[in-house]
Amino acid sequence: MEIHLVAESVKFMVLGVATVFVFLYLLVWLMRLQAFVVSRRFPVEEELSSSRMFRGEKAEYDEEEDRRMAAAVAAVHKYRGANSRTKGSPHG
Repeated sequence: MEIHLVAESVKFMVLGVATVFVFLYLLVWLMRLQAFVVSRRFPVEEELSSSRMFRGEKAEYDEEEDRRMAAAVAAVHKYRGANSRTKGSPHG
């Protein structure tokens, strides 16, 4: 009797694992199909971004963006410096 229960348990386990595997496989396949269809119907215009610069593509020089980036870095540096002195943080 006990062997019969173990065999039934193994059958249900295999059935469950197979069901999940098939479901996830179909889900991935359908998501790829959806991405393909959407990219064909609604093409995205390429925009100049920092990710293109990391790939070695040339970007137009934008002085205003450099100024904003420098101001943001300075603000974070100042904030961390002020907080590390008052709270005893190891960042400073």
